[in-house]
Amino acid sequence: MDYQLYYWTGIQGRGEFVRLALEDAGARYVDVAREAGNAALQPFLDGERDGARPFAPPFLASGNLVVAQVANILHFLGPRLDLVPEGEAAQLQALQLQLTIADLVTEIHDSHHPIASAAYYEDQEEAATRRALDLRTHRLPKFLGYFEQVVGRGNGHALGAHSYVDLSLFQIVRGLDYAYPQAMAALAPTIPQLRRLEARIAERPNIAAYLASGRRLAFNTNGIFRHYPELDGGIAEKD
Repeated sequence: MDYQLYYWTGIQGRGEFVRLALEDAGARYVDVAREAGNAALQPFLDGERDGARPFAPPFLASGNLVVAQVANILHFLGPRLDLVPEGEAAQLQALQLQLTIADLVTEIHDSHHPIASAAYYEDQEEAATRRALDLRTHRLPKFLGYFEQVVGRGNGHALGAHSYVDLSLFQIVRGLDYAYPQAMAALAPTIPQLRRLEARIAERPNIAAYLASGRRLAFNTNGIFRHYPELDGGIAEKD
């Protein structure tokens, strides 16, 4: 089956969680905006296409279906790509974990844009400094500690076997390593299971090939995971 992934160009963003699943499974897909530009998303966002209108990217087209929201997309793809165990209970658990990851992603984003997503970081830097401190000292230990326990109970996997949740946890760890390297170094002794999971995912053949390819964009300060030294407890570099 062919899939069409719709997400903004130039950043990994939330679309990366879907890309990792497609790449790991060796699925045939087109990253539409990277080939046709961001304008290709607009007919869906304007409601000009049949079916439910997505609020925002990412969304995935498959035949006549259009599926939006990362957790919902992965819930749809999981059984089709063999990236979730069989059975309703396991698939609902995977969805639950992915929704918790989505909560964490929001908190990471809001650590550098705590007032308004549409405003520049520089216009809310003081508030971001306070929010990032709370993220580093309270929220990351809480979320990562929870996922550490989940992976520990799952024999090194979120669900006891490889799944899309493992791939998303890999992206969380890699993204936080970029955005908050000092905080992650301090937390390292408390998350050995997550670290081992990250290493195993990076060695999966399709993922290793993807990470080495041009399809894997680098983290940058336009996406969800942004590295500002001052938010990681460092000193801001001013011109």
